[in-house]
Amino acid sequence: MNTTDEFYEIIAAAIAVKKELVNEDLTYQEIPEWDSMSHLLIVEALEQYYQVKFDFNDIMEMGTVGKIREKMKKYEVFVEN
Repeated sequence: MNTTDEFYEIIAAAIAVKKELVNEDLTYQEIPEWDSMSHLLIVEALEQYYQVKFDFNDIMEMGTVGKIREKMKKYEVFVEN
């Protein structure tokens, strides 16, 4: 089972912030650590951990942590609370 805790941990590690800063509403470029380069680091980390390959349009639409979670469902990755 994929948990929210590990999902947040992956994102936090990719952008080098404390996990406590990561929540569903965290938005791309809301914090300096989540810029265009680290956005790609998030994508890469999630692809490696969950063994998926996101398409370009999905990557471009991943504007919040919540939206990332929603996009992952398309790839049959379901993150549970």
